[in-house]
Amino acid sequence: MANILDIRRRIRSVKNTRQITKAMKMVSAAKLRRAQERALAGRPYAQMLTNVLLSLIERAEIYSPQTGEPRHPLLVRRPEQNILLIVVSGDKGLAGAFNTNIVKAASKFIAARRGKNINIDIEAVGRKGRDFFRRRYKLVEVPAESPGDGPSKAKSARLAAVQISGEQVGILNRVDFTHARDLAQSVIKRYVHGEIDAVYVLFNEFKSVISQRVVAEQILPIQHIGERDVEQVEAPSLEERKRAAEAALHAGIGIRAADTSEADARAARFATAGVDYIYEQPAERLFNDLLPKYIAIQIFRALLESVAAEHAARMTAMESATNNASDMIDALTLQMNRVRQAKITKEIIEIVSGAAAAV
Repeated sequence: MANILDIRRRIRSVKNTRQITKAMKMVSAAKLRRAQERALAGRPYAQMLTNVLLSLIERAEIYSPQTGEPRHPLLVRRPEQNILLIVVSGDKGLAGAFNTNIVKAASKFIAARRGKNINIDIEAVGRKGRDFFRRRYKLVEVPAESPGDGPSKAKSARLAAVQISGEQVGILNRVDFTHARDLAQSVIKRYVHGEIDAVYVLFNEFKSVISQRVVAEQILPIQHIGERDVEQVEAPSLEERKRAAEAALHAGIGIRAADTSEADARAARFATAGVDYIYEQPAERLFNDLLPKYIAIQIFRALLESVAAEHAARMTAMESATNNASDMIDALTLQMNRVRQAKITKEIIEIVSGAAAAV
């Protein structure tokens, strides 16, 4: 049995750990509030951009009247032989099962396409996902595009069916639209040149602290503007949602998603209004220029929601760690009292036994 000094040292160590976890929980709660505000602040722009595109569809010839084929290359559909999967994970740990759920969903996505003669390029956003895929797949630098390069060059450069084509580490500390724009431009170039046939982004979709799920969403080719094409969904368990609700309650954070229905309805009137808008440039040119921005906005939304979900997961994990530390302190204190009582009882027995022997 441990002595009293060792137990006191353990109690002091656990108390120090509890202070750290409690502070991390409060920091994550503050960052979560800011992340929620940023995600909400970007929705009006994304909604209006979608409505402008829907309005332009009615005024521009998106499809060729002779062949019926789409005129914009981002609308062209091809058989999925080469897929780009953008995996958005976290840069830091101590977030519970957040990163584990992301890499499990990505592994499930890859396993579902093995044996179907499908090549998958992985664009790892976040250090945790990058480290996981680096241990399993090779990193292959994507060559610079040129007008004469086509699918044959991409196929000849492949070393395996699944490989890492790019890494984005450190951009989640301060998510900026330029990061999403640069990534979107790179993805669009590869798609236009025929190197890839489809693009999926896998991230943790965040609505509120208790309403989030890991989704794999197809962003290229564009099928229906304003409608999401969700390929895979991994929802949290009821127990995980309960823990998240308790952590949010203790941190003073609301558990309900923000109601933006009224703002969305006002923005939707732009596309459905029976008004013939006069554009400064031809409708087709505006449509072609805005469509790449639509892809960048989708990637930007995935980054913002993933950051918010990471802070929510870290807040929940630190809440559980703090509670576990308190339970451990109580158990160690009870054990220390028992050891001390046993020691006192032993000393009393020795005194009484010595006195009885003297008589």
